[in-house]
Order: sequence, then C-alpha cells, then structure tokens
Amino acid sequence: MLGKPELKIDWASHEAAKYACENWHYSECLPAGKLVKVGVWENGKYIGVVLFSRGANNTLGAPYGLSQTECCELTRIALTKHDSQVSRVMKLAFVFLKKNSPGLKMIISFADPEQGHHGGIYQATNWIYSGMTTAADEYIVNGKRMHGRSMRAAYGSHIGKNFIKKVLGSSKYRYLMPLDKEMSAKIAPLAKPYPKRVKQAMTGDQPEQRRRDTDPPAPLHAENQPFAEVTHGN
Repeated sequence: MLGKPELKIDWASHEAAKYACENWHYSECLPAGKLVKVGVWENGKYIGVVLFSRGANNTLGAPYGLSQTECCELTRIALTKHDSQVSRVMKLAFVFLKKNSPGLKMIISFADPEQGHHGGIYQATNWIYSGMTTAADEYIVNGKRMHGRSMRAAYGSHIGKNFIKKVLGSSKYRYLMPLDKEMSAKIAPLAKPYPKRVKQAMTGDQPEQRRRDTDPPAPLHAENQPFAEVTHGN
C-alpha cells in the first residue's frame, strides 16, 4: 500500500477500550477510575485506544499551577498490529482531545523502568523529561502487580487478605507535554537530560505491548466526553 495509512480518531466505547487494554497492552487491564477513551481506526479497522485520565490523585497538575480540568495523564496506548507510527497516532489523539477539551493545557505521562521502559516514544516526540517520581506503594494480587488505585477499585473489600501483598513500587520517569506556548515556556526550566534506554522501548508497532492480534467485534462509539466532563462517566 502506497502512502500513509488512513487514520481515524474518535471516541471509543468502554467495551472497545477494555478489549484493547486486555489484549494489546502489557498490563492486560483497563485502568480504574474515570477515563477519556479515544479510539483509533487504521484503513477502517479498529486497532486500539489511547486513554487519558485524571491520574492517581487529584493533584496531578498542582505542581504546575494547573487545575483538574487543565491537566491530564496519558494512561494507555493499547494498539494491535498496525502500520502507522505510534507518534502519529499519539499526535492525532492529542489534537482530538484538545479540540474537545479547549481548557486543557498539559498532558503528563510516566514510563516504568521495571517494565523495561525509558520513554523512548516521548523522547522521539519532544516531551519534556522532568525527573523521576517518588516510589508509591503497589500491590501483588495473585502474582500480578497492581497500582493502589486499580487494586482498591477491584479488590477493595479484600484488602488484607492473603492473596494481596503490599510492596514498594518503582519510581517512574515523568514526561510533560505542554499544549500551548504559555505552558511550554512555564515548564521549560524543568527539563532534564533524557534517561537512556533500559531494555527495549516502544517501537513503531509496539511489539512488547501486543499479546495477540485477534480482532474484537466492531466497537461502538461512546458519547462525546470532553475532559471537563470526564467526572460524569467512565
């Protein structure tokens, strides 16, 4: 096929997002909490989802003087086998999100060195690296590591049971993507040298994130959900 594949970006249903995360992302799960779900179609075929959220707490944007409606976290890029570059998918998802959430000023994302990630896709697309996070408690549930928020959402009534073990999580690499010139100038002094590759970072088709290439049933579109309204649904 000549030229770039045709990409379509639109709202994804909960079912479509869940399928993508469980089948095409190394975490094998849909994050807990309120989510903005942006679906991706390549040449008419559903290939995955880009998820945004408020983050693990209500103060994600506070260090940068931003409110909850002005800052969000890029939580998942869950894609099956595709021809488009991840950077192009990400850029179009950002444009779509910004258009539907005009008050949004910055996106934050994290790369986990324990998963062999150093943020290669963020470095390739000129995010600002601002350092590492402070390690927070995580949980081992039936042998699978989970963040506290996800664990509490799924197993809240079972905290303290034998199959749940609390452990100290890893520090994450923190990356910032300003969405306007004012924000870009404000956070520019926070920039640090990019960390080096740990193992294999994300490549064009994310082989380390994809578990299998089977197609889901045709996903339904969700209702429009700009970020200012994300608290009203998941």
